[in-house]
Amino acid sequence: MLVRSVAALALLTLATPAAAQQADTAAYRAQAAAELARLKAVTPVDARARNVILFVGDGFGVSTITAARIHQGQRAGKDGESFVTAMDALPYSALVKTYSHDAQVADSAPTATALLGGVKTRNGSIGVGPEALPDDCASARRATLPSLFALAQQQRRATGVISTARITHATPAATYAHTPQRDWEASVPAERRAAGCIDIARQLIEGTVGSRLDLVLGGGRRYFLPAAATDREYPQVKGLRDDGRDLIAEWRRRHPRGSYVSDAAGFAALDPARATKVLGLFQPDHMQYEADRAGDKAGEPSLAEMTTKAIAMLSRNREGFVLLVEAGRIDHAHHARNARRALEDAIAMDAAVAAAVAATDPADTLIVTTADHGHAFTMAGYPGRGNPVLGVVRNEAGAPVKARDGKGYTTLGYANGLGAASGSERSDPAAEDTAALDYRQQALVPLGGETHGGDDVAVRASGPMAHLLRGTIEQHSIHAVMVEALTRDQAGTGKSTETTVPRPPSPAE
Repeated sequence: MLVRSVAALALLTLATPAAAQQADTAAYRAQAAAELARLKAVTPVDARARNVILFVGDGFGVSTITAARIHQGQRAGKDGESFVTAMDALPYSALVKTYSHDAQVADSAPTATALLGGVKTRNGSIGVGPEALPDDCASARRATLPSLFALAQQQRRATGVISTARITHATPAATYAHTPQRDWEASVPAERRAAGCIDIARQLIEGTVGSRLDLVLGGGRRYFLPAAATDREYPQVKGLRDDGRDLIAEWRRRHPRGSYVSDAAGFAALDPARATKVLGLFQPDHMQYEADRAGDKAGEPSLAEMTTKAIAMLSRNREGFVLLVEAGRIDHAHHARNARRALEDAIAMDAAVAAAVAATDPADTLIVTTADHGHAFTMAGYPGRGNPVLGVVRNEAGAPVKARDGKGYTTLGYANGLGAASGSERSDPAAEDTAALDYRQQALVPLGGETHGGDDVAVRASGPMAHLLRGTIEQHSIHAVMVEALTRDQAGTGKSTETTVPRPPSPAE
């Protein structure tokens, strides 16, 4: 049986003293011995899962894992390098290959499809196989993939989707939508619409899987509102739909006993013991970055708060539940070369994982944490132990280390991005507040925006069948492990049941 509490599990790992120089050979050996004991104490849960919770950090690559861990520990006044996060405490892990069907470096659409549909596909495609051609509705209809959520609903499990991005964005959309073009969130070009393609927001409201979701929490209100409509919280913001439909109103008519919420007060009023269906859209576009959330005038819940309430609500289903939780804005901060906001959102994801571990039993709940892809984000330069991870590289005397141009440089940086400068044009980070919320780390190659990375990402997990996640695996194999956990024979005989998932209707149906 796995240790139920992340805190209890983490205590088995000896923490290095906050002042790293206080550690000695004996302390490091004791730390390793404690960690060895923890590793030896873990027993696989070789059984069917009642629940599956998939956490996806958008853009949460390995360099972000490391930097966020250090920042989280330093923010708590502890030794950041040896700090143990909730995700660190999960007992099983693997490296994951993130290439897509047609690219070495993937976007979030094919990676989400790999995780939720079990197949690598083309960049830009959601919920369809690689046979679907870009923007081609006919080929997409022939290549629709049933998602993990289709299986869960077939098994009569409760289903929920949470994202700090738009709920029509690539990762959450992969739970319920099928499209050869991820940008068709609120509308489809007329000729493509005539060919049978349906926008992603409509698929959430009226699709086979989308219409049956028990809980949906995220951003993206304007993608559900007609162009003539004005957002209640932001009067200057209009809807984006060109078909004149108010899909929020349609959802409310479809679910007269359901609850639609759009702010912190509405979310707080939700009673998970009584709620039936929930749709929460907290922003016209993406939700706030975690670092900016307190300043939102209408307020919005944290990722951990949404996760906790979702588990409480979905757990009422006696068959169990499947829940996706996406920390969607790590990616957006990285694209803007804003490491501070990326790390704060990564820490918010870790808090959500801790909340999920505390609220569930590892004997029946598979928790999987991973990323869809990484970023061109680096951590380098030989900073000393305990150096602020958001700061400039400093020597043992505390003075900034100089680059060949005589200027300082930060520990964190980007290989490419908007505003890259070199030589005399490069500013001196040693003379700037590099820990400021709006500080943008320097980039090497000038591009219109910082890009994704093609490096492997990590998957970490606990609970039933989590022990299968080991070594170096393909991204779509994570989907296979989750399906195995949901379908494995109750007696643990090694046989799976209900492995056939009905093919969903095509986007035209």
